[in-house]
Amino acid sequence: MDPRSYAVKETLKDGTAVTIRAIRAEDSSSVLQAFKGMDKESVYRRFFSPKKELSPAELEQLTDVDFGKVVALVVTKATEKGEVLIGGGRYAVDDPAASAAEIAFMTSGDYRGLGIASLIVKHLRHIAQDAGVQRFEAEVLAENQPMLAVFRRSGLPMRLKRSGSIFHVTLSLQLKPESRH
Repeated sequence: MDPRSYAVKETLKDGTAVTIRAIRAEDSSSVLQAFKGMDKESVYRRFFSPKKELSPAELEQLTDVDFGKVVALVVTKATEKGEVLIGGGRYAVDDPAASAAEIAFMTSGDYRGLGIASLIVKHLRHIAQDAGVQRFEAEVLAENQPMLAVFRRSGLPMRLKRSGSIFHVTLSLQLKPESRH
């Protein structure tokens, strides 16, 4: 599987047809537009601090991806004006020997609660398993119960370790074969 050319069609909980695909460098204006449309709470939960805009370096880091180390997917919706970015997620492998990847998401405010993050987890999981990644890890603010719920509903074995106001989440991608009775 080549994550650089990944693209699938999906349907959100409300019936909205979306495309989940690999991010491209030319998505930078769409990423900026999506960021500007996010509420302060979503930005804080994603970046762990207030942030009014993305710097050119941050934008480049988000859109010009080395798919050998990072897999970044966007969720888009077709409109009469073209494709609109409504969410995204990625995993990054810092140390290939560790077989772990850090995972993160963002969903545009109007589309929260429609299953975007759950779809991204599902697709990133398939790509990661194909690449030999054995677990996802994430730092999640304790107040971010919706994100913790996404991880719980993923069907993946989950461990939580709390440190102050932050949970360290570990999701095992090593699914055990179901026992046969």
